[in-house]
Amino acid sequence: MSTTVLGRDTPRRPLPTAPGWWADLAGSAAVLSLLVVVALWTADRGVQELLSGVATGLTSAGRLTGLLSADLMLVQVVLMARVPLVERRFGQDRIARWHRLAGFTSFHLLLAHVLLTTLGYAGTARENPVTQLWLLVTGYPGMLLATAALALLVLVVVTSVRAARRRLRYESWHLLHLYAYLGIGLALPHQLWTGADFVSSAAARAYWWTVYLGALGSVLVFRLGLPAYRSLRHRVEVAAVVPEAPGVTSVWLRGRDLDRLPVRAGQFFGWRFLTGPGWSRAHPYSLSAPPTGDLMRITVKDLGDDSSRVAALRPGTRVLLEGPYGRLTGQHWRGGGITLLACGIGVTPLLALLWELPYAPGQAVLLYRVRTPQELAFRTELERLAVERGVSVHYLVGPRGRQPAWLPGYAAGLPDAEALRRLSPDIADHDVYLCGPDGWVAAAQAATRAAGVPERHVHHERFAW
Repeated sequence: MSTTVLGRDTPRRPLPTAPGWWADLAGSAAVLSLLVVVALWTADRGVQELLSGVATGLTSAGRLTGLLSADLMLVQVVLMARVPLVERRFGQDRIARWHRLAGFTSFHLLLAHVLLTTLGYAGTARENPVTQLWLLVTGYPGMLLATAALALLVLVVVTSVRAARRRLRYESWHLLHLYAYLGIGLALPHQLWTGADFVSSAAARAYWWTVYLGALGSVLVFRLGLPAYRSLRHRVEVAAVVPEAPGVTSVWLRGRDLDRLPVRAGQFFGWRFLTGPGWSRAHPYSLSAPPTGDLMRITVKDLGDDSSRVAALRPGTRVLLEGPYGRLTGQHWRGGGITLLACGIGVTPLLALLWELPYAPGQAVLLYRVRTPQELAFRTELERLAVERGVSVHYLVGPRGRQPAWLPGYAAGLPDAEALRRLSPDIADHDVYLCGPDGWVAAAQAATRAAGVPERHVHHERFAW
């Protein structure tokens, strides 16, 4: 398919964005939820029991850690429910960090809850802690389900550790991560049947049912309902599959009223291609061309997982979409010059930005880093941008050096900041966009700071799962 369909002829409607105080409000709500939990525990004689004796104190501390753990689990669910305004205000990077922090904190509190509660009950009953744990699991309502929930959460946490995650295929990690929802669901009966703090007062019941239903509603509406509506509304299907470079494939997608999708260049969707086994797994691929009329384009690199099937897609294949997500968009652009640094397949969202942003000729610089000339994708399209839009395109081709750097190895003797200033002389006054592997982005980000670019003018998207 010809790239002549690209351009800026289709007007884009402004996306709704959360106001600046949204960050403070959202953060305050999360902290407030924890304070409410502590207040409810206090109102149910938590402090008095904590100070009334060793065994009773251990049990009371176990109650508190369990309550805080449950609250943070629900905060996690809301964080990853992908509420559109939250996504656009904070971006996937920050939300993922908060999700990870809340998740590990919740898990450690859960382990403390199990340990403290067992020791407290054992002290009160003058029983061996191991025997007491067995009696709790087998003799209390909902505890077998809670034990299964704990096992699932252990599995999720272990596979979320970076060392373990690097050894997993994306598909395996994604499937295992979904067990967190099942674990939270299995824990609910134990909390309602055995957890006195959940049902001790009208205020406690109102709070816990509100947060549980709120978290469930967020998932149903934004993770299931909204993607289903958009998939049915726009009826997306594969229009053409075009090889761009060895192992790199573009997929042109057509659908109904795609120009009305609330998406901007630089964002990505979760895509499900209805081709058979594996269709239920959504894969995050960025747009490499913004929607124009009834067409849009994504570009995918073969990484040996389900992405290898993209090149074999056939025209007419139906597609489900989830999103859009990401903050690597023109909403940050101040209207002047821009410098874009791309590494490998990270060029795709930046290419879409080059098509969409209304910069003047000579205001845009693209630095495109690859290891070999064969890996360069979109050369014809980039040359067209250079001619028609005045984009200054620099190909940085070569193997990596010994030190972490965004430059090829042969240029390692040149200071990173000096190289940036030579390739983009006005970079200190530009908005800078970065996209590529994590290590490369970190090196490029350090170089932009050294070149005098304020941190608030550097925009980047993590290139990992």
